Amino acid sequence: MPTVISNELRAVRTRIFEDIASLPAVEWQALELGGYPFLRLEFLRALEQSGCIGADSGWTVHFVALEDERGLLAVAPSWLKHHSYGEFVFDFAWAQAYSRHGLRYYPKLVAAAPFTPATGPRLLQHRNEGGSELAGKLLQELGAAADRLGLETAHLLFADADDLTVIAQNPDWLLRTDCQFHWVNRGYASFDDFLQSFTAEKRKKAKRERRRVQEAGIHFETRFGREASEAEILRAWQLHRTTFLQRGNEPYLNLQAFHLLARDMGDSLMFKFAIADGEIVAVAVFFVGGETLYGRYWGSADSYHSLHFETCYHQGIEFCIAHGLQRFEPGTQGEHKVSRGFAPTYTHSAHRIVQPQFRAAIADYLARERVAVERYAEGIAEHVPYKESLDT
Repeated sequence: MPTVISNELRAVRTRIFEDIASLPAVEWQALELGGYPFLRLEFLRALEQSGCIGADSGWTVHFVALEDERGLLAVAPSWLKHHSYGEFVFDFAWAQAYSRHGLRYYPKLVAAAPFTPATGPRLLQHRNEGGSELAGKLLQELGAAADRLGLETAHLLFADADDLTVIAQNPDWLLRTDCQFHWVNRGYASFDDFLQSFTAEKRKKAKRERRRVQEAGIHFETRFGREASEAEILRAWQLHRTTFLQRGNEPYLNLQAFHLLARDMGDSLMFKFAIADGEIVAVAVFFVGGETLYGRYWGSADSYHSLHFETCYHQGIEFCIAHGLQRFEPGTQGEHKVSRGFAPTYTHSAHRIVQPQFRAAIADYLARERVAVERYAEGIAEHVPYKESLDT
């Protein structure tokens, strides 16, 4: 049930939501998500109803909201976290340091989209009430919520540009920079047109990769969530689970979550199935945003030359070109993405550290880390496959 706390300074109330079911659907839909699928109510409900969040998952709903008599004005989707898994902004070393000094790092308050390393809005505002002042107040209330709970830290992960502007005005929060590899649509008419922007050597390599998959007798079929059969959803989940198990982990999303997402998110969830001899041999799971395609999960029944690159990257780029999407975020890690047309792109998070000595130490670390990340990104950018600089 939501908790209401008076807030006289802004003539609005601060309200804490402690489960997804209590979020007012109509008011939530009036929040500006910018086409970001991972904070849609359907996505969050699927995670809660399937048990992927809540209960003993280590993800406890603690959404911080501002409202007036008309309803929600702004919300920070935040969670009490009892571990650091499923965040993709790694702070395990910080937690260990706290423990060595007899301090409690967990629980912590984390504003994020669960299990999702994709940049998006974190200080959500009503589309008719937006503004930096309201977002700034929400950020203050996020910190105040952590203080009321006696927490040592609060975190805001994969912040978008608007949120970063607000965060930069609040000295309580330290900024952290990391690097992913994203693709940008520069008005390509087709995949072949896209490849024409490559150097001859890189273009030849990409074509060879695609040809090897075709020569293996593999073709691709697309199923949006509403189109996928129960058998196809099961197959997709099994294949992606195999990939997690090979890395020693259970997947973040269970089979029920896959079914709920397919049922409720419709065309925002997309399966790319690789088919050989009438059987699904691999799958890539994507989410489709307003202008961005997000690659999330992959799985394969066997080892096929170049199939991962084709399924997860080439097929995604081809989809973006065909449907006019402007960006493709294929997930974390992977320098191998660069030769397929993805360029280093900075991602950002913010961290509120209460303990003075740890704040100073972490601030120093983040400054040095940022320099290293920038050097890394600049070095990688020299190896993109394009004939001309991406700035031209």
